Amino acid sequence: MKSRPFKTLYIIAFFSIFQAGVILPPDNLENWEILMDDNIWIGWEHSDAFDWCRAKATLDAPISYIRRIIEDKANYPNVFERIETTQIITDEIVYIALDMPFPFAGRDYVVKYIQEQVDDEFIYRFHAVIHPKAPPVHSKYVRLIHASGEWRLKSLDSTKTEITYTWNGELLGDFPNWALTRAWKQQGLEVMTWLEEAIEK
Repeated sequence: MKSRPFKTLYIIAFFSIFQAGVILPPDNLENWEILMDDNIWIGWEHSDAFDWCRAKATLDAPISYIRRIIEDKANYPNVFERIETTQIITDEIVYIALDMPFPFAGRDYVVKYIQEQVDDEFIYRFHAVIHPKAPPVHSKYVRLIHASGEWRLKSLDSTKTEITYTWNGELLGDFPNWALTRAWKQQGLEVMTWLEEAIEK
């Protein structure tokens, strides 16, 4: 019989591999349900057992400026108003807690960020992980155990950047299914609007 420490390590390793293997939907938008199609594009589609959401916008700022905002996770509560707190656990792993509209409980998650550059795009992927130094599950929040997604930044010229934000739309807890599309649209709109406001400051 395998020892308990070995079993624990095996389970943690398996969970990490499973989460790291989360497959985001393809870049094209052919099969997406459109929630908003204006200066900000927002849509969703069901792919790989999850409902995925995506928001796209072109902002008037060089990519270097937007990269600094995205990479400064400790400052997220000052940029994205729905974020109550962030805790930097390691250089790559972050705890994030979100406020939700009344009467719903807040949401929180622990994710690992993986940064890469592909051709002229800067990509910041994130997926849920378990870490011993992360805050424990609290009754104030619903832990999003499948949180995942990415930021994708592409420079259009020296003053404009195309931003694509993709996230897993699962909200768990007591959130009603009928309100999901409304919440997804609101999240995409808020994220892009707050990012634009941070650029203008």
